[in-house]
Amino acid sequence: MGDPVPDAPGGLPHLHDESHAPHGSGWALILGALGVVFGDIGTSPLYAVQTVFAIDGGIVKPTPEDVYGAISLIFWSIVIIVSIKYVTFILRADNDGEGGVLSLAHLARRKVRPGGRRFKLVMVLGVIGASLFYGDSLITPAISVMSAIEGLQVVDPGFAGFVLPIGATIITVLFAVQRYGTDRVGKAFGPIMLLWFAVLGILGIPHIIETPHVLSALLPHHAVRFFIDHPFIAFVAMGAAVLAITGAEALYADMGHFGRTPIARAWFWFVFPALTLNYLGQAQLVLKNPAESVNPFFHLAPSWAQLPLVVLATMATVIASQAVISGAYSVSRQAERLGYLPRLTVRQTSDKTGGQIYVPSVNWLLFGGVLLLLVSFQRSERLATAYGLAVTATLLLTTLLFCVYAQAALRWRWWQLTAVILGFGVLESAFFLANLTKVLHGGWLPLLIATIVGVTMLTWRRGTTLVTARRKKLEGPLVAMLDDLHGADVTRVPGQAVFVHANKETAPLALRENYMVNHVVHEAVVIVTAVSTNVPFVPDSERVIVDTLDDPHDHIDHVTLRFGYLDEQDIPRGLELAREQGLEIDLEQAYYFLSRITIHKSARQGMSKWRKRLFIGLSHNAANPTEYFHLPVARTVIMGAQVLL
Repeated sequence: MGDPVPDAPGGLPHLHDESHAPHGSGWALILGALGVVFGDIGTSPLYAVQTVFAIDGGIVKPTPEDVYGAISLIFWSIVIIVSIKYVTFILRADNDGEGGVLSLAHLARRKVRPGGRRFKLVMVLGVIGASLFYGDSLITPAISVMSAIEGLQVVDPGFAGFVLPIGATIITVLFAVQRYGTDRVGKAFGPIMLLWFAVLGILGIPHIIETPHVLSALLPHHAVRFFIDHPFIAFVAMGAAVLAITGAEALYADMGHFGRTPIARAWFWFVFPALTLNYLGQAQLVLKNPAESVNPFFHLAPSWAQLPLVVLATMATVIASQAVISGAYSVSRQAERLGYLPRLTVRQTSDKTGGQIYVPSVNWLLFGGVLLLLVSFQRSERLATAYGLAVTATLLLTTLLFCVYAQAALRWRWWQLTAVILGFGVLESAFFLANLTKVLHGGWLPLLIATIVGVTMLTWRRGTTLVTARRKKLEGPLVAMLDDLHGADVTRVPGQAVFVHANKETAPLALRENYMVNHVVHEAVVIVTAVSTNVPFVPDSERVIVDTLDDPHDHIDHVTLRFGYLDEQDIPRGLELAREQGLEIDLEQAYYFLSRITIHKSARQGMSKWRKRLFIGLSHNAANPTEYFHLPVARTVIMGAQVLL
């Protein structure tokens, strides 16, 4: 195991690097947002209405009262949660332009009193939110692709036996091509999704024209009357209606790629109108032909257009799945940089876009999980029962974290916070409670996934804290070692040595071993500490801090390299910046020394035995620090030591 990534020092300035801001014309960013941000919520019409009328064996009937009530519930949920909460409020809480639940948690933590209860609470909530995202990352590809392929049964019922094999094949190909990156394919995402949203609206318009009265479903009193006349049925319907807002979190998570304004414009100009027209069209179809509530989306199209619609829907769901998979890579790297996961092997798949990454371990874990879901549930209707719980829990966590941020950073008054809680929290709580009824019917799945991921992240965090404390005792103070070195008869051998180390308070084990055992120290020594900060990117002008350690003549210096959690931790490049600031080092001749720690389980207190075994297992699978820090393999030396956990 390499040096654990230390916490960012408190009081860091709010760094911003204009080079990472979204570039391009307004229309290009809007088109890009359509292709990446709205894939999940944009494919919800495939299964949302269908699930409403299939839930609990058809408890919601295709009667005017139930249909208008359900569609009104869906429409106003989209208005309140997506249009008002996310677009109007949440997108304004940016962490140096970046979004997402972990980013919001760190943004809130910077504004609360260090060490207090809220300080600890916000990061625990962030970890839970990130854990729930992984559950979403498993279910979204499975339900999206299956719901599209099931359209073949509408074209010809004889295709029923081919749905699962085709879905599994598409999923396999999707995960297999991840290693090549999505830069080229991604350029086509925007136009395809623009076509998709145009088709969504076009499919609904003829049905609305045929029965204009269906527009009255947009009035909120239908949803209110639904709850008054049939409270239990309406409550159960909420568990399915929430499927219409799956993917809302993506608006915030992907904000750093496009910016708030292009996302807001794409939503209000294209996505929201298209979704509204399509849901109204499905409502009219269900009222006219109740038997078609089994799959109303594909029945919106005339028979000659159903097969092309299946093809287009499949492309849209693959794009939606790609967005979630890429999001899982980003969340994993963000969690790792913030100290909640071990070092991950991350490969850049584009030399132009920093966000284009591939994480092999995450990719194949997701693939195995998605394939298992396909084989286990087999139909999108069954998968839908497991979907809503992770979504609603994430919505609640985001609202809670935003309230902490608004109170601490924006100085909102109590009545403003109360309005947010009543306006969003009450509705989201109702959605969450409605989905709790699904726990025994598949809803346990995202909870299980979130529990496993959350325990893993918190175990790594706790284990890293314990190992770091015990390692510091083994290393000893750097200042004391330098004092001994200055007064001792030690041989300074030719060459330049770079020691990668977690801090500048203690001595690198590799340096101490050279001094204590071999009685030699290189002619020039540079101790390098890579620090992960609480912001996505750190500009080069603020990356490097050089410290001569109180003696500019002993040729032993310390360099701090500050990286954002989306930056590549490239130490040689950071040292080039340090050389420009006056550090004397020949990077072509320098050797890099790493201290490789082997952890052994002991009877010491601090963690339970099973968590110690989990931590040790994770440490064995951590990424190679030589690759992680982009060190030259031929000039990197690894020296080992043991630590008891």
